[in-house]
Amino acid sequence: MKLSDRQQNGVIILEPRGKIMGGPDATLLYDKLHEIIESGNKQVVIDLSKVDWMNSTGLGILISSYTTLRNNNGELKLANITDKIQSLLTITKLVTVFDSYDSVDDAVKAFK
Repeated sequence: MKLSDRQQNGVIILEPRGKIMGGPDATLLYDKLHEIIESGNKQVVIDLSKVDWMNSTGLGILISSYTTLRNNNGELKLANITDKIQSLLTITKLVTVFDSYDSVDDAVKAFK
């Protein structure tokens, strides 16, 4: 997985690419989230449009990201969820946990 980030209207947009399957991916996202929180940003959108695949460990990384932000008075929203990932979220009932949006713009607007 590769991870880039940008800011839009004060909200941090994380853009993972490739497969999210644990190992170094977990550390990469975890470290980036803590860097964001330490810099005072508490509103994060993860844009999943370029994620090819995610296994159960990848789902764990999303849950950990959500929990980390919530524990620091922040919020996490998901955007551009692919059909494969939507299926995983539905099967695991995590679809009820995450706020998800069809676009990054919609997710960013939801913070206002």
